[in-house]
Amino acid sequence: MTQPPFTELLDLASLRLRASVVAASDDFFAEKENLLKPAEAVFLPHEYTDRGKWMDGWESRRKRVEGHDWAIVRLGVPGVIRGVVVDTAFFRGNYPSHCSIEACAAPLDARPETLDDPATEWIEVLPKSPLQGDSKNPFAVDMPYAFTHVRLNIFPDGGVARLRVYGEAAPDWGRNGHARGEVDVAAAENGAHVVTCSDMFFGERRNLIMPDRALNMGDGWETRRSRGPHHDWALVQLAARATLTRLVIDTHHFKGNYPDTCRVLVCDAAGEGGEARLSDEGAWRELLPRTKLQADTRHWFEGELAAAGEATHLRLEVFPDGGVSRLRAFATLSPDGRQALGLARFNTLTPTAAEAALRACCGSARWNEWMRDGRPYASVAALLAAADATWSWTSADDWHEAFAAHPRIGERKAAAGQGATAKAWSAAEQAGTRDASDAKRAELAEINRAYEARFGFIYIVCATGRSLDEMLDLARARMTNDPAAELRVAAAEQHRITRLRLEKLLEP
Repeated sequence: MTQPPFTELLDLASLRLRASVVAASDDFFAEKENLLKPAEAVFLPHEYTDRGKWMDGWESRRKRVEGHDWAIVRLGVPGVIRGVVVDTAFFRGNYPSHCSIEACAAPLDARPETLDDPATEWIEVLPKSPLQGDSKNPFAVDMPYAFTHVRLNIFPDGGVARLRVYGEAAPDWGRNGHARGEVDVAAAENGAHVVTCSDMFFGERRNLIMPDRALNMGDGWETRRSRGPHHDWALVQLAARATLTRLVIDTHHFKGNYPDTCRVLVCDAAGEGGEARLSDEGAWRELLPRTKLQADTRHWFEGELAAAGEATHLRLEVFPDGGVSRLRAFATLSPDGRQALGLARFNTLTPTAAEAALRACCGSARWNEWMRDGRPYASVAALLAAADATWSWTSADDWHEAFAAHPRIGERKAAAGQGATAKAWSAAEQAGTRDASDAKRAELAEINRAYEARFGFIYIVCATGRSLDEMLDLARARMTNDPAAELRVAAAEQHRITRLRLEKLLEP
């Protein structure tokens, strides 16, 4: 049977990525943890437990009441799901007739009771669909959001041997070190992907970028023995466009079958026509020259690396063949590189999460809705251009709604409905008022009162980088404006704040 294209992607529910089955409605006959075992299911015809036939999968008891069974899986890394395989291997008279799958975006360490809370938003990614027994049941998924957990529902009960959840990693960098310092851009949990390779007869190519050191020889990438003038290679799409500064090539467990030498090339496929450059040998630059390797050894390379510039892809070449257990490629990301990661994350937020993120930038509900529905944005520049365009479509009512989401200048308490992120940003933006004297605070309170009495809304000013005296002088000058003109000035200041906050939002 031909495998669907999505099975070439990363299994987000892999135990190697530290995925876990966190809860199930029932696993009387066979434990829920079996769902994520990496190996294919096996059948032992004469093996029984004190509860019944031993089965290599998850199996619930026969349901005698209304309802259906379910199991919740925490993905190893948040990701956009492109397809699932519900494998009912060896379940013939006891497989579920149908299944469905829901997904949510929650903290990875969310407790089962939190996931079961009505406040947690579960989105159906696979509607109720028929299953075949003793079969790999593949289902494509068309949902552009990144999720952390999936709930497999089976109707009404029965057994499933394995669950595979294929997709693209979309790590939450806000909880993952903010992409500052040195980042492994060849790590699966950071969003890297081994696109293809010359051969993987003995060991899967994706093992190269899994966490931790290899468990054994089968937990690495290993090619068959080559014959003739030939060498093997693996193509890695990096987690971010970056300038690589350090490599680790680990032949752990490979003793009589490690490569004799290796070489590493990089290519920058960013921008228009980038994919074509991957097949152009002239576009590849040598990062590590052909270098001798040792058996069962972690090799570190830093001073040996050439200045090869920014790259989106890496090609590991091994001569002539053999096994490599892990590849690490470290880089320090530029501000643009970090923003690109932030944009990728923003593009994949669920609608509810995107609304919350945008609300921290601007309190206008219409602007928020337009920006949310405009995703995905191709670049940071495209996002900021959309922010400009959508703000130009807003009305005075939208402006007043946005103003109301801010605290007064110099006021320590949050505005009504202001979330934690917006509150933190407001405090940082108003740093110029933090050490003000009592006299200055009284002066600021008086100008706030006078401004609101004249114009009917709070004094809005982009406070970032401005001192208290500057903000006071601006307020006095603006008090001479007529109300219609001042409303337009305040709206322009609001938009300046919004743009700055959008840039903060994209800084992971």
